Amino acid sequence: MRIVDTAQIQEKIKEMFLDMNYNTSASLKQAILDSMERESTPLAKNVLLQIHQNQEIAEREQIPICQDTGMAIVFVSLGQEVCLTGKPLSEALTDGVKSAYEEGYLRKSVVRDPLFERKNTGDNTPPVIYYDIVPGDQIHLLGMAKGFGSENMSRIKMLKPADGVEGVKEFVVETVKTAGPNPCPPIIVGVGIGGTMEKAAMLSKLASAREIGTKNPHPQYAALEETLLQEINLLAIGPGGLSGVTTALAVNIEYFPTHIAGLPVAVNICCHASRHREAVL
Repeated sequence: MRIVDTAQIQEKIKEMFLDMNYNTSASLKQAILDSMERESTPLAKNVLLQIHQNQEIAEREQIPICQDTGMAIVFVSLGQEVCLTGKPLSEALTDGVKSAYEEGYLRKSVVRDPLFERKNTGDNTPPVIYYDIVPGDQIHLLGMAKGFGSENMSRIKMLKPADGVEGVKEFVVETVKTAGPNPCPPIIVGVGIGGTMEKAAMLSKLASAREIGTKNPHPQYAALEETLLQEINLLAIGPGGLSGVTTALAVNIEYFPTHIAGLPVAVNICCHASRHREAVL
């Protein structure tokens, strides 16, 4: 049995959310640069250049990549051989997010009541937290700062099994087409297939955080990722929604077993800021 004080988790969460809001991952930077090479029009190239320059300024000055510093999401994979001490884990995660957004002067965007009062909580909490108990004595943390320009463009649909691959493709492409310029393209498209309604949505969120350039290990799903990426980029929405061949930088699919009568599909769109970090304690 391994003992971990939740104060360590709180500090790590704070570090992760500061880092993701200021510093762009190497793979995302490279994807933007590669896209500049593929674009043929000066306008599309210039939009991508401005995105790249914005990334560089944010990292150099340690200021937010985007004014919308997102709603905090944390996926926790907790090893069953870990014994936690200190404050409750959810409280530690919440306090870590709070510290990051207060100390980093990051915009606070969370309202307590989603429908009636809509009063800002003032510290960007509470975060959305998902727990999974796994074998081992480690704690895996995945943090995401999700802006709502892209989150608002996400969709879920309960397809029929007979809709099959073509039905999935049609729904994913139509979702991106309907979103148009709103999610700040170029985008990363996370697709969750299977499970139940909420499981498909969670899978799509996880898929959107997968490293750019990685593929689903299942060859048929990997091939579908590539097909969808090509079809989405043929929409020519382009960087900034101003046309071009780079509407999406990646399409990532995650899947889970489902009921014989169902085919749930969720699409979670992520903007080009794509702010997420992982850590293992």
